This record gives sequence, structure tokens and C-alpha cells, in this order.
Amino acid sequence: MVNLKITVWEGDLSEDYLRWASQIGVDGIDIRDPIKLPGVKEQGYPSLKGLLRLRRRLKRYGLEIFRVSLPEPYKFLVGEAGGEEELEKLCKTIELLGEASIPIARPMLHGTPKVSITHMAEHRGGYRMRAFNLEVMKAMLREEREIPVDVAPDEHLSRCIEVYRRIVPVAEDSGVRLALHPSDPPISEAPFSTQGWYKMIEAVPSEYNGLLYCVGTRYEAGGIQLVLEEIQRYGRMGKIFEVHLRNVRGNLPATGGFEEAAIDDGDVDMLVIVKALKETGFDGPVNPDHVPVVTGDTPDQRIAKAYAVGYIRALLRALDSSP
Repeated sequence: MVNLKITVWEGDLSEDYLRWASQIGVDGIDIRDPIKLPGVKEQGYPSLKGLLRLRRRLKRYGLEIFRVSLPEPYKFLVGEAGGEEELEKLCKTIELLGEASIPIARPMLHGTPKVSITHMAEHRGGYRMRAFNLEVMKAMLREEREIPVDVAPDEHLSRCIEVYRRIVPVAEDSGVRLALHPSDPPISEAPFSTQGWYKMIEAVPSEYNGLLYCVGTRYEAGGIQLVLEEIQRYGRMGKIFEVHLRNVRGNLPATGGFEEAAIDDGDVDMLVIVKALKETGFDGPVNPDHVPVVTGDTPDQRIAKAYAVGYIRALLRALDSSP
């Protein structure tokens, strides 16, 4: 039997939202905005009592917290005063997540390019999703740099590795797995487009240092062959801690851009993906990630999210039924 868990983003964490999440059949919540963790806004790291209280609230609806995003150590990454204090609070955050039995944390290391969207694409029936064109981005920026102008790319990656040298031992002691998302879009100069993403887990080896594998982002980087190769390689190494099941059309090497699409409406056959994950023994959470803008939806996109979750549930049921 397939043991994958389905998760969605946190929304407003209201009782109504949690009830809805339970009703559509998800197993848990990912908190992508660390400010929503109790205590972070006030002191830079969460409150243990607040985390435990939040977990109890979710438990009432049969939900877990599978993953949270960590506060970004921006000052440390750009060499500003206060960077050491940021790292101390980052380590404290990881310790508290461990005490609250929250298993996965996503480090935020300024890995997203300055321009991650160039236009909105229209698809089936007029639903809209993010799209990106490399030439348009170059015209918008006049250059491809995606990190602060006062930090060279090599120095930025070195500082990211230094962050990891500080936080990975804490993660090991706390039982929290660090899952790094690749840069999206995966332009060559982005720190975690491909080689930089690999280097982050190679530079600080640990069973607690791994990947948040985004199918859509990696398809953008090199198409289905790259996706399946990486799933086999890193899945069998036990380095894939969570998966984003996002679909897209086109990729940078082949078409110079891409358009995000609904989970059933892109280039990627998601049944092939979940089969590949099953073959590697992956048993972590999967999140539909970005969803379409559809007519009549709520501000927190409950219709689109429910559609994606239902599709994933059907994929997992089909996987259970296959030889």
C-alpha cells in the first residue's frame, strides 16, 4: 500500500480552513510563511507552547504539521550587522520544531530569482497560471542576477553553505530534516538551479540534509528525463523529504520558458511520477503546490486546491491498484 501523505499550504489557519482541509482528504498542513508560527513575529523564533497549541488544534481535525519554512537569515547572507543573531535564532527555531515533533523544515536562503514571473498564461476554459519567458526576463532586468548586487554568486553560495554548517548539526540533534527547494525559475545564475542545489547536500553530508523535490521546477530545468533521473538518484539515497506535484508546459532548454498548468493539464504524467517515487521507497508528504486561478474561487483558492488534492488521491488509489 502507498504510504504517501497529502498536504496543502496553511491558508489562514482558521477553524473553517482546517475543517475544509480535513473534508477534502488531506493529511496535514505545510506552513510556508514562518511569520504565522506563534512567536516568530515577536521574537524571531517560535514559542514552544504556541507550537504545541497549534498542533493540538490541527489534531482535532485529524491533521498534522508536516513542514514549516524557516525564517530567512537575510542579514547573514548579505553580510550585514545582525547576521550572527539571525543564525542563533534560526538554530533556536529548529530546536523548538524538534521539541514540537514537527519533522521537516524548509530553509529559506534567498534562492528565488528577482523575476520569477513574466506573464500569466491562459489554459483550459480560461483558467490562469504563472508563466515565464527567459528573454522577457532579460529585458526586464537587463541582467540575470537574482541575488543582492553587493554579493557575488560564489560568495552567496559559500554563505549558504556556512549557514548549513551551523544548522545541520542542530537539525541532527533535534530530529528535524532540512528540505531545500530548488531555485524557481531555474535560470543558470540562480543559486539552487541545479549544481548549487546538489552542492548544498553534498557540502554538509547528513541524513537530515535533503531536498524538497519540486517536480514542476525540475521539469522547467530539463524536462521529464531530468526529473526521473533525479527522483531515482536522490530518492534511492533517501534525500527526497517532500515533493511538490506541480505541472508545467515547456522548459527552459527546449522552449526558453514555461507555463504552469493544472495538475492534470501539463506536460508531466503525474502517475509516472508517483510510480517513480514509489519505486524509490519515498513515503513522505506531497503537496500540489501552485494551483490555477479559476472562476468563482475563494481568495485562498479552495476550489483549485480541492481539485488538485482529489486528483492526487486518485493517483494514489490507482497506484495501490497497479501491480
